[in-house]
Amino acid sequence: MSRFVNLEFNHESEGRTEPARAKDEAYYLAEAQGAFEQGRFESALRAYGKVLEHNPQAVGAWTGQVRALIELGEYPKARQWADKALERFSGDAELLSAKAVALARGGDLQGALAFSDAAVEERGQTPYVWLARGDVMLARAEQRADYCFDKALALAPRNWFVAWLAARIRYFYEQFAQALRLVRQALEWNPGQSSLWLLAGLCQREVGLTGAARTSLDQARQLDPRCVEAAQALRDMAAAGWSAKLRSLWRRWISP
Repeated sequence: MSRFVNLEFNHESEGRTEPARAKDEAYYLAEAQGAFEQGRFESALRAYGKVLEHNPQAVGAWTGQVRALIELGEYPKARQWADKALERFSGDAELLSAKAVALARGGDLQGALAFSDAAVEERGQTPYVWLARGDVMLARAEQRADYCFDKALALAPRNWFVAWLAARIRYFYEQFAQALRLVRQALEWNPGQSSLWLLAGLCQREVGLTGAARTSLDQARQLDPRCVEAAQALRDMAAAGWSAKLRSLWRRWISP
């Protein structure tokens, strides 16, 4: 439960004297966005909570929390926080979209479509509204997902972050070739982003491009030495390689 402690507002501490800090709402919002872009969703979750301590009306931070929880696979908690936020901002298109994704990934496909429809009806012409709708369509195994992703990318031309988010959704639904195409596009726009190289490496591993995967994962580690996911993926690939060699040697030894 410690992950979610900072999401609650502790009004009992309002009377305590704390040293003056230069860190304000804008600081924590930038910190949250940076952490999210690096794929550090736990850190992003905490930073969005700090934003809301400064400004409980920051709807973007509410949405960011829900999206971070979704990325962490905490779908029931994401639905809970989406509901809390929608009590304050009932017509916010991005909140409705985040709730739709949480429902879809949790298995409520009909409810997910209803919330996604509501988001679009709220004139939600933002990239995330359409990314989320694509997420819902993939969960429902509908062909309209392609249109949704194309719409999101058209609303944010040459935006590496939107392309990365689209690739992450494709990866989640095991559409690795499509995810790789998107992340390669994102790398053309921002080759210095470690989270892009990490996702590229994971996609390449899944489609059997092991050499390219190692190169991408190494690049992710060079750009971000704290990238534990890249280090773990490289270890897993090395272990799989040794296992394959041992199986090959075993087959040779027992063959007549």
